[in-house]
Amino acid sequence: MFTFAWPSMILLLALPLLARYLLPRISGRIGKAVIRFPHMETLKKAFGGSSLQLNLTLKAFLLLASLFWICLTLALMQPQIVNKREDVQTEGYDIMLAVDLSGSMQAMDFSSGWTPVTRLDIAKSVVGNFVKERNEDRIGLVLFGDFAYQYAPLTMDHDAVVKMLNETVISMAGDGTAIGDAIGLSVKALRDRPEKSRVIILLTDGEDTASSIPPIQAAKLAKQYGIKIYTIGIGKKGPVMVPGPMGMMTRTVKNENLLRIMAETTGGSSFEAADTTTLVKVYEKINQLEKTKVESREYVIRTPLFRYPLAVALLFLACIALLPLLLQGDGRRAHA
Repeated sequence: MFTFAWPSMILLLALPLLARYLLPRISGRIGKAVIRFPHMETLKKAFGGSSLQLNLTLKAFLLLASLFWICLTLALMQPQIVNKREDVQTEGYDIMLAVDLSGSMQAMDFSSGWTPVTRLDIAKSVVGNFVKERNEDRIGLVLFGDFAYQYAPLTMDHDAVVKMLNETVISMAGDGTAIGDAIGLSVKALRDRPEKSRVIILLTDGEDTASSIPPIQAAKLAKQYGIKIYTIGIGKKGPVMVPGPMGMMTRTVKNENLLRIMAETTGGSSFEAADTTTLVKVYEKINQLEKTKVESREYVIRTPLFRYPLAVALLFLACIALLPLLLQGDGRRAHA
């Protein structure tokens, strides 16, 4: 973009006109104003006193002087080309997703459209969409059943995390529910990450049955490292249908009080999702609570162009300085 650094300098163009207007008034108080040209005798000799030729020469002088002043003013206005570039720097979060793969996650109390689906199937869909929206965050995956293990390390490759999540199956970590171990393993993965950026999102449909670390103790450990825990209790209470030849009914137990205490201990929040719509809203709410911080910095690159009008101004000044010599040469040729 072309612009001027000092556009107000354009007012200098009016300075010669202002001087021409004021000087006669000032000189009128002192005496008659007389414009003196230092090389007037040279002009007379060169053109033999011809008033026409003298007027033409004076006009040439005034033209050169005007062009010199215009170019000099343009140089003082500091013409330049400005290129702006904006760098966006993001301060992302480190998020560990702890997903329950216990046997009760096969309960079919959710639906996709009109089709019944298991709790794990709907979790894959909703959690996958959540991961895709966290563009600037590092996300890892912990799976748990009878035991917990880190299935995906913290990474910016969200497509890989979603793919690995979609490949999980019920009971691949056992049929139990080791909530405390899942939190402990997530804390281990996050403890060396920058402070105020560490988050655990726990998704489970049951109560702790297989942990070697009590869930409340694991939550207190997370608090020591400044890690927030968001807990999501998925599924309905009471009898639910599970896959089978004739469709079987089973009863699942969910410790909502435990999930709430774990979240409150770390400054997080606890949610309950008994249907697909509620589960989607839960992750949308968490997405709003833990938004990535974004900072932008604007860099301005300026290319100065003042040297070009300044060079032209000096050229006109040189012409004015050489004008007497040119007139002397013409005067000699005229007398010859």
